[in-house]
Amino acid sequence: MTKLELFEPAMCCSTGVCGPSVDETLLTITSVFEGLSQVSSVEASRHNLTSDPDAFVSNQKVLTLMKESGKDSLPITLVNGEVVKSGTYPSIEELTNYTGVVFVEQSESSSSCCGGSGCC
Repeated sequence: MTKLELFEPAMCCSTGVCGPSVDETLLTITSVFEGLSQVSSVEASRHNLTSDPDAFVSNQKVLTLMKESGKDSLPITLVNGEVVKSGTYPSIEELTNYTGVVFVEQSESSSSCCGGSGCC
C-alpha cells in the first residue's frame, strides 16, 4: 500500500473556493484526494497547519524541513514517509507517479451533463 501525505500551509479551507478567487490548484488537489479515498491501494491524507498542527509536530521530516526553510517549504508531499516534493503542490503527473493511479483532467467543455454537446 502506498501512503501519500500532504502537509499544507495554514488555510481557512482546503477546497480553494473560499476567499475572493478560486484556487484551481487546490480544487485539483481536493478532487484527487477525494478520488484516492476510493482506491484501496493508496492511503492518502491531507494535513492543514491551521486545523491539524499536531501532524506537523509529530512528523520529524516535516518538522525539520519547516525549521530549515520555514513556511516556504509548504506544501510538503510525502510518499511512504519520504519527502518527495516541497514548496509547491504536486502535479497530476507527479501524483500518478507517486500512487500508480492515472488521473483524467476534465476540460470545461466535457464537464457539463452532456459532455459539451448541449443536449441538456
